[in-house]
Formats: sequence, C-alpha cells, structure tokens
Amino acid sequence: MAKQSLAARFCRWAIVKWYDPQGWTEERMIPAEKKFVVIAAPHTSNWDFLYFLALAEKLAIPLSFMGKKSLFRWPFADLMRDLGGIPVDRSKSVNMVDQMIAEFKKRDTFMLTIAPEGTRGKVREWKTGFYHIAVGAGVPLVCGLMDYKRKHGGLGPAIWPTGDYEKDMAKVAEYYKSCTPKYPDKGNAGLISS
Repeated sequence: MAKQSLAARFCRWAIVKWYDPQGWTEERMIPAEKKFVVIAAPHTSNWDFLYFLALAEKLAIPLSFMGKKSLFRWPFADLMRDLGGIPVDRSKSVNMVDQMIAEFKKRDTFMLTIAPEGTRGKVREWKTGFYHIAVGAGVPLVCGLMDYKRKHGGLGPAIWPTGDYEKDMAKVAEYYKSCTPKYPDKGNAGLISS
C-alpha cells in the first residue's frame, strides 16, 4: 500500500477504534482476483460508509470508492485519495462508466466499491453502471456485505458477469436475501431490475 498522509492514518485508526468494541465479525474469505467491482448493498445509511472503511482496514484490502471531483480539493484532496477515493467528473459530457473502465486498465490492483442504489433512501431499482463497468473492464462482481442483524461484514464470492443482466443479478439477489441493512424498510435487494 502506498504511503498515506498522517490525516488518513489517523482517520483509519480512529474508525477502527470506534468499530472494534461494537462486536462485528468479518468474513475473511477474500477473492483471489486483484481487480473487481464490489457491490455495496443494501445501502440505507451514512453509517455504511464508515463500516466500509473499517472493514477494509480490518481485512487489509485496498478498497476504493468514487467521489465527485469537488470533494478532492484542498485541504481534503490527499485525505480522500488516501482513503481510497477516486475523483469522477459528473458532467454530462463525461461518461462515468468509461472513466472507471479506463481506471481499471491503468491499475494492477483495483477493488472499486459502488452502491447500485445510488442513494440511502428506498429506490425501485438499482442503477446499472456498476454492472457495465465490470463487463467493460472484464472483471468480476463481488458482493460486499454489512449485515446489521448479525453484525457481520465481508466480501462474497466473485461472480463473473455474462452479459445477461437478469441472470447475473439473480445470483446477486440470492446472496443478499439473508442480509439485514441498518434500515430494513429501505433495503431493496429483492428489487433488482434492468
């Protein structure tokens, strides 16, 4: 892992200190692949992000996430990057899927985390950008899990996308059906549409 700023090291330390006494356990099975798209679902709370950072630290895996470019300005730019942030241009002239496919091509190791729901509120269907990124980059999908009922988190097995979205998402839905989000009334793992 590259050298991190003092602020990032402190943030990671503080998050783990907050996380450890809460009694969570981690699934230690890490996919053998060095490049994949992590599906962060269900996403119902801002707490999900803090648990995600703590989990990545506990598992010693360099998970990354996307953030709008404006979050990567001084004085937070180094901190955001050191925590795994990837700045994305959300202007209409720039395709986010293409940006991330290009990012996969540039790196030897890249574990990109995406919340397909796109919001912490209840949604009718998932956004499909995460799937198109995996297909375009030729990498598998990995289900990220934060089960608040069992207080258990981790990464599931690699699912190689076939190009048949409905068929592949049926496998994803099967994985998430026993997962309890922080706010169960907002979770929609069973509402996966193309």
